[in-house]
Amino acid sequence: MKRVVITGVGVVSPFGNGLPALMNGIEEGRSAVQRMEGWEQYNGLQSLVAAPVVLRDEKLIPRQKRRSMGRMSIFAAQAADEAIADAGITLAGEDLWRIGCVIGSTTGSAKSINDVFETMLPKKDLSGLNSTMFFQCMSHTAAVNVAQYLGLNGYTLSTAAACASALHAIGAGYDLVRMGKQNVVLCGGAEELHPTVTGAFDVLFATSVKYNNAPQSTPRPFDRDRDGLVCGEGSGILVLEDRERALARNARIYAELIGYTTNSNGLHMSQPSKEAMVRCMDGALHEAGISARDVDYINAHATGTPQGDCEEAAAVRELFGNTVPVSSLKGYLGHTLGASGAIELIASLKMMEQGILYPTRNLESVDPACDGVWHLIRTERTAVQVILKNCFAFGGINATVVLRKHRA
Repeated sequence: MKRVVITGVGVVSPFGNGLPALMNGIEEGRSAVQRMEGWEQYNGLQSLVAAPVVLRDEKLIPRQKRRSMGRMSIFAAQAADEAIADAGITLAGEDLWRIGCVIGSTTGSAKSINDVFETMLPKKDLSGLNSTMFFQCMSHTAAVNVAQYLGLNGYTLSTAAACASALHAIGAGYDLVRMGKQNVVLCGGAEELHPTVTGAFDVLFATSVKYNNAPQSTPRPFDRDRDGLVCGEGSGILVLEDRERALARNARIYAELIGYTTNSNGLHMSQPSKEAMVRCMDGALHEAGISARDVDYINAHATGTPQGDCEEAAAVRELFGNTVPVSSLKGYLGHTLGASGAIELIASLKMMEQGILYPTRNLESVDPACDGVWHLIRTERTAVQVILKNCFAFGGINATVVLRKHRA
């Protein structure tokens, strides 16, 4: 097996386009969550808060390529541009059959799907639909649009596992590179906001509804007063590369990906399982060839749901006790769903690089059921060599990746 390293990252987040915007927002302790104008018109929608992205510079993407893109694909294309540039790769000089693209999402473009039905259903008339709508709606829209935009000919895959989609994509990219099937893989996730997206969680009683008039006070991961998740949007793309190739071209290496595991709890569509989470994290550590005591930071999935946070805290407590710092970034960004694993992993890479760990925003009073782990409640400066990142999704899907600071 080849060794796999991360040589480039790109991100579009509720804080804006680019990695500096993401890290500045987190460093300054800001919240991107706001009350959404116009959402009151949706009868039955209880949660009126979200973390939107302001669409910028989309016309820099040629119109011929952009016509098949919904918002999420535009986010992914912009993040991919940044990641490729950050990696120092010039595509014109590459064998594009050896560069893959694996990008996950929960669904296709939510707005485009809604627009299709609003156009078609009143009179059951398809004549108002244009030829590009399908390409915006299909489940692999982000992956294929990015591949077409960049002219990539390698493996093009889409992982669809709700909130675990981005980590699944990173895991798939990891396997493609370490097995020698691709030299480079762009991988990550993309997601877009729409009332129907929040509504899907709303009907499951999983959203935050008590803070509609105080949006920056939610979500509240691990906090006693948390009441659910807040949806966000954006995209995170990482460049995974064969380590020997990266060294040969003198690339900057953020970290080495050393472990990845995914599993299913096999029990319930919406209820998480501590046992499955423990097995997932333990499996990733085993593949990485390290023990729990070697981990320096855990970036938690922790969305602010009552049961999910308790189960994850219990799983971390069983494996790590209170010896490893833990924080969630959802209080800054909301839950960017299929993009969350990639966006939050990119932020964690910068924390590793800078030797700074940022706390869980809105964690003011730890729920006793989530206690017994080392919750970060203030910024810590410390050397970080190994990061573990979790994503736990509806459908009982769990995913964990382990990264280590690159060793020469």
